[in-house]
Amino acid sequence: MEAAQHTSSSRRNSNIGDRLFDICNILFMLCLVVVTLYPFINTLAVALNDANDAVRGGIYLFPRMWTLDNFKYVFSEAAIVHAFFISVLRTVIGTVVTVFCSAMVAYTMSRQEYVLRKFVTISFIFTMYFSGGLIPGYLLVRDLGMLGSFWVYIIPGMIGVFNLIIIRSFIEGLPDGIMEAARIDGANDFSMFMRIVLPLVVPVLATVALFSAVGQWNSWFDVFLYNSSNENLSTLQYELMKILQNTNTQTSQTVADVFASSANAGANTVTPTSIRSTMTIVVSLPIIMVYPFLQKYFVKGMTVGGVKG
Repeated sequence: MEAAQHTSSSRRNSNIGDRLFDICNILFMLCLVVVTLYPFINTLAVALNDANDAVRGGIYLFPRMWTLDNFKYVFSEAAIVHAFFISVLRTVIGTVVTVFCSAMVAYTMSRQEYVLRKFVTISFIFTMYFSGGLIPGYLLVRDLGMLGSFWVYIIPGMIGVFNLIIIRSFIEGLPDGIMEAARIDGANDFSMFMRIVLPLVVPVLATVALFSAVGQWNSWFDVFLYNSSNENLSTLQYELMKILQNTNTQTSQTVADVFASSANAGANTVTPTSIRSTMTIVVSLPIIMVYPFLQKYFVKGMTVGGVKG
């Protein structure tokens, strides 16, 4: 009887402990969600709020005076549609080229029979810690004839060493029997890479693709260095950066002017705060919309990569 009572008491205490853990875990995750989502929701609320009214503060989750004037101002300042197209184009092409080229080099570096494997690996890793600098990089791009060219967005970052190491480590974890069986069947290295390695490393390729896509989408400094004089190759981020600079340098309208103009019916005033919030939404929304579609490939890649033999 005592043993049964002790067992029942232990189970009861275990259930209470599990419930407390679940409650604490749920509360922690809710706090994490709030901390993660609140800045974005607050930024969206400011972007959708009237700029004159936003100066007064007190906007948290919902706009106080709904308006689309901030978005109209941003999209009317420059050739935003064309810049958006260039940003999408460089993101898609740059991501595909980076992932494919990094995967090919990673496969080569993962082969034990490659004689220069260690030397090439050290050479790549060396570039992670030491670089020529900004001026030598600019001179190299100039001598290669890529100034004012779209390919200056693609070729210099074609292979990322960090991505290379991640993919190589994943390939080295694949069973050797698969490669040996393919080699016995007469497959060459390119066939093994295309038909065996790529389907099995989809999870890591999806991860690298996400890193590369975010980097390409958010990049604007290379536009400033190499294509600032070519408006046809300007990206969305660079155009929005110029809008922000122009907005910040406008000294004709002070905060007092903003409050005074709010009394005018039909006033269409923008402020640096409203423009910054609007630009954040314009830049962030496309990546946020793409991520759920990429998540499917994470799940599918893990399923394909889990099939052995």
